[in-house]
Amino acid sequence: MMLTCAIIDDEPLALDLLESYAAKTPFLKMEGKYSSAVQAMQELSDKPVDLLFLDIQMPELNGLEFSKMLAPHTRIVFTTAFSQYALDGYKVNALDYLLKPISYLDFLQAANKALQWFELLQKATKGESPDTIFVKSEYKLVQIELKNILYVEGLKDYVKIYEEGNAKPILSLMSLKAMEELLPSTKFIRVHRSFIVQKDKIRLVERGRIVFGKNYIPISDSYKQAFQDFLDTRS
Repeated sequence: MMLTCAIIDDEPLALDLLESYAAKTPFLKMEGKYSSAVQAMQELSDKPVDLLFLDIQMPELNGLEFSKMLAPHTRIVFTTAFSQYALDGYKVNALDYLLKPISYLDFLQAANKALQWFELLQKATKGESPDTIFVKSEYKLVQIELKNILYVEGLKDYVKIYEEGNAKPILSLMSLKAMEELLPSTKFIRVHRSFIVQKDKIRLVERGRIVFGKNYIPISDSYKQAFQDFLDTRS
């Protein structure tokens, strides 16, 4: 699979560096590089790219503001020299966040994450389900087998992924909405604004809660009917 990409950065050296990284990444096809969001606005509106490497701090129109104007199809990787912007980036559902100076390894990991996202989307469109997903945890990409996931808990800007046979959850800086997009709906169901559970792992439902050992997952009113419909298909 090939991904089209573009880069927006008001620093010429950073722009050239990211362009060189994209050029040596086999599955990326550069469609444009821009020194400002204003300059990129028209072109990316008429011809959206799959992946955009977007600087946050720019004059006139910053990256966070510009990200809200992009086509829903476009995945964003924010680039910046200031780490305090990380959480803001995840609030607009960025795919990843890279802190300058950016190494090729960091760039490649973010690009691979985007590739995985689009491959999962393609499989979902074809009705196929993936076997694994990659999530970023403690500056590493961790591969998780879907069959091992019990449930996922959303904690504001983070998610906790609880696996069968693993006492310690995997912590990843991403929104629960982004996690929900990664997980196939044939296998997982949202039961609460803070919880997604794997359907086949549900063994006990007690007093409106799903029980996993000593942990209780609430089923909120807004998801109760969808959950009941699921239970009806299994009865």
